[in-house]
Amino acid sequence: MPGGVLAVDAGNSKTDVALVAADGRVLGAARSGGFCPPAVGVGPAVDVLADAVVRAVAAAGFEARGDRRPYAAHVSACLANADLPVEERELEEAVHARGWGLSTRVANDTFAILRAGLEAGEEPRGVAVVCGAGINCAGMLPDGRTARFPAIGRISGDWGGGSGLAEEALWFAARAEDGRGGPTELARTLPAHFGLDSMLALIEALHLGHLPAARKHELTPVLFTTAAAGDQVARSIVHRQAEEVAAMAYVALSRLGLLEEETPVLLGGGVLAARHPLLHDRIAELLAARAPKAEPRVIAARPVLGAALLGLDHAGAATEAYAALRAHYAPGAPEAPGVDAGKAVPAAG
Repeated sequence: MPGGVLAVDAGNSKTDVALVAADGRVLGAARSGGFCPPAVGVGPAVDVLADAVVRAVAAAGFEARGDRRPYAAHVSACLANADLPVEERELEEAVHARGWGLSTRVANDTFAILRAGLEAGEEPRGVAVVCGAGINCAGMLPDGRTARFPAIGRISGDWGGGSGLAEEALWFAARAEDGRGGPTELARTLPAHFGLDSMLALIEALHLGHLPAARKHELTPVLFTTAAAGDQVARSIVHRQAEEVAAMAYVALSRLGLLEEETPVLLGGGVLAARHPLLHDRIAELLAARAPKAEPRVIAARPVLGAALLGLDHAGAATEAYAALRAHYAPGAPEAPGVDAGKAVPAAG
């Protein structure tokens, strides 16, 4: 009977998979593309996971099989776009149907950040806010209670994330150039990033597809640079993002009854992990005012660690297994045989 955990962390831009032994050793790891079932459908999205699973198994020195014999006792999959309970159930059924593990648990990828950010010996208790391509928040207590948001976009009350920040910067810059809005350096810095001399040229390039829409994410760092240089419009956008992060954290803490307890608030995703001082300092200031006992921490650990830790939780693993797993993902840790400890095996092509 197989043992251990097949850990999956799948975001909008990339998927990481790790095959973890029952004693916490990482046997194999791989990376594939983004997990986007709303765009491509559940089946093709799970195929992206399968690509990484097959290569992680190969990196572990095992032969990938087509006979549906499981690779692990449990599959712990933290997936983007598993935002509603019905979506979690649908994705859990689809992943379990692949036969990779004897049991399967699917959760939103925010829970991977939350679990990865809790330090050794800490019980699974805290709140995580993820600000990457989008924004999301989740909280959990040791008794299994959670607090979360639909996090589907503007229709569920969300604002920001890398994509949202880029769109907001473009909106203000376009209006600054044509006179509908006040002046902002964004009208110069955004097109300049692509070697263009005006917002009109940038709008045309994006609209006609001369610049792929996916490249808009490159404008988020430009927004932060412009804000750091003192532009008031750019600063206002960054400050609004801080407000959204703090609001989500405050509400999750309140729902779980944690406002009066010292509780970690874990900040993850590309936008928050970059530690932009203007954003980070404002979040800390707002949390200090609204939730004085919250302990904000920026999380640099790879979320697949969190998925694997959740898998060890499910298995009731020994303390030594947690220590071995954390050591594997510690900064500067040496590579295990046949495994890239730092980056995961890059996807083919």
